[in-house]
Amino acid sequence: MKKYKTLLSIFIVYIILNMVIFPDIFIKETLSGISAWAFNVLPSVLPFIFFTKILSSLGGIEKASRLFARPMNRFYKAPALSSYVFLMSIISGYPVGAKMTADLYVSGKISRSDAFKMTSFCSTSGPMFIIGAVGIGMLHSATAGYIIFLSHVIGSFLNGFLYRKIKVQELPVSPINQKEIKNDLSQIVIDSALSIISVGVIIAIFFVVIRSLTPVFSLFPAPVASVLEGVVEITKGCIDIAKNIPFRLAIIASTFVISFGGISTMLQSLTMLGQIKMPAPLFLLQKFTHAILATIISFILILFI
Repeated sequence: MKKYKTLLSIFIVYIILNMVIFPDIFIKETLSGISAWAFNVLPSVLPFIFFTKILSSLGGIEKASRLFARPMNRFYKAPALSSYVFLMSIISGYPVGAKMTADLYVSGKISRSDAFKMTSFCSTSGPMFIIGAVGIGMLHSATAGYIIFLSHVIGSFLNGFLYRKIKVQELPVSPINQKEIKNDLSQIVIDSALSIISVGVIIAIFFVVIRSLTPVFSLFPAPVASVLEGVVEITKGCIDIAKNIPFRLAIIASTFVISFGGISTMLQSLTMLGQIKMPAPLFLLQKFTHAILATIISFILILFI
């Protein structure tokens, strides 16, 4: 762990030095990240977060998820509540599934083993980002968006089978005293704004990180470099994939990076999963197998367009 912290510290110092030496370049890159968030993510994701929170406060989604409780228990050997988390993850996108899984564990409603199973299929992107931002906004095709989303969801569903028998050491849980949250309109507006702003900050920061890695990415052809960028930050990667890769292959490549999640999204999720002491290598493996499965499915689906 100490070795990794040293390497990370060196890399951060490298980024800071680059920002000091080339301030104009990195200011421009930060603005590009903010622009990508403002024009590709914000319009499609913000309204969806807002209305999803309203629906959740009314209990509509939770009631509907009961219909899927038995299949989830049978397929994944996971508790009934996993169906609710699965649906919310699909609807809301990263990192809602991870947050809800951790909250259920801390509240004592699921075991640590249940949580580890759930992260394999309850960590997904949402339809408004995939269909709206990537499909329509970047690839200029709603069909492409639907193919990516369908591949992503089916891949997640299948991925859960790979980890359904996982068992880990249970740890004592100290429930956190949570303040009662008012589900009035003003609170929903504030929560929605904070959520979308947090996403924007992460995107902008990782645009800077990707720029710092340009000397490494430049060693590869543009299509490969675009995918590597997506492995770091999915929004930036998808933008460049749409520019540098032919349409059909761009669908497949976008499916891979979105299902993998990107390091930026993984860090968000792992921060929330810290409460269950989720090992980073295991979560990385879960996202990698999800990406592989979804990519295979997208390859099959594009044969029909």
